[in-house]
Amino acid sequence: MLIFVLVAVLLYGNAACAQHTSSAAIPQTDTSVVDADGTAHVTRVVPVPQTVSPEAQRSLARPWPDDTTPQSLADRRSSTDTWQAKAGAAFRALYPVDIQLGSLAGVPVKTIMPASIPSTRRGCVLINLHGGGFNSDSGSLTESIPVAYLSRTKVIAVLYRLAPEHPFPAALDDAVAVYREVLKTHEPQNVGIFGTSAGAILTAEVASRLRQLGLPLPGALGIFSGFGDYSQHGDSEALYALRGLSGHLDVPKARLPGEDEYAANTSLKDPALSPLYANLHGFPPTLFITSGRDTLLSGTTILHRAFLRAGVDAQLVVFEALPHAFWNDETLPETREANEIMGRFFATHLAH
Repeated sequence: MLIFVLVAVLLYGNAACAQHTSSAAIPQTDTSVVDADGTAHVTRVVPVPQTVSPEAQRSLARPWPDDTTPQSLADRRSSTDTWQAKAGAAFRALYPVDIQLGSLAGVPVKTIMPASIPSTRRGCVLINLHGGGFNSDSGSLTESIPVAYLSRTKVIAVLYRLAPEHPFPAALDDAVAVYREVLKTHEPQNVGIFGTSAGAILTAEVASRLRQLGLPLPGALGIFSGFGDYSQHGDSEALYALRGLSGHLDVPKARLPGEDEYAANTSLKDPALSPLYANLHGFPPTLFITSGRDTLLSGTTILHRAFLRAGVDAQLVVFEALPHAFWNDETLPETREANEIMGRFFATHLAH
């Protein structure tokens, strides 16, 4: 039985919230009613936590409209491309790198090179599978630049085909094709694969597909705010929107075959689509990162536990209070910390 949680929140000190809602309508106390079937109807008054940086506190207190008007795909891609270019430039100012456009195995890629790579790292490479809901690019720069710089390792960001024009397994095929090409010049233990959000999901899918194809697995994986099961929603998806406790949130509905633009008509428990159902034994060391108000907090932790049950060397880092993929915000001290954890993990686990 699905259990849905409906949440109303108040961020103390956020006077802007009152611009559109009378003070009488703003909940001032906690309430909880649980139906006979277990569905919980919950109101919680949630102060801005003092356990995060001042920058994060200001970010969490920022108002965001509860807008139910869907953004067109064209507008989403245009706005995401504009933001990614601007944020990418901001990250590049912090982490100087060289960026080259090209292709591998016929797949467009961006190659991000640190200013200097020590001799012990020249045989290593990282493959980034960007986020963006499988329908846009919200990470090929912001996810790749800091990790390349901090790990002192070349990063290849794969510009895989996007849904809905190219549903599963198009993105997976592109990522595997790039990995095959990389193996022509690199030992598998010197290769790492990582991604955020859709890219985190795709990272686990690639590892599952490589196992199916009998190809050598990479030396390390990074699964940063993702999930491994398309057949059901985690609890956090009923609690948090993309911006945590602000912004529009719909009650999750059961996923059905054929309704998801990425999964298309693939069985939702296909182990290549949903690696939770794959043979995970022998997977490489894997770093999982999520945060306390991440809509994919549940999905990340569920997959992490599956890796642990399979005997994988799997590390989980959960940041306090922050929303989904917060490390795309270069202004937060927590972003620097998250990127340092990522860079250190790959520098440590890739053979050199």
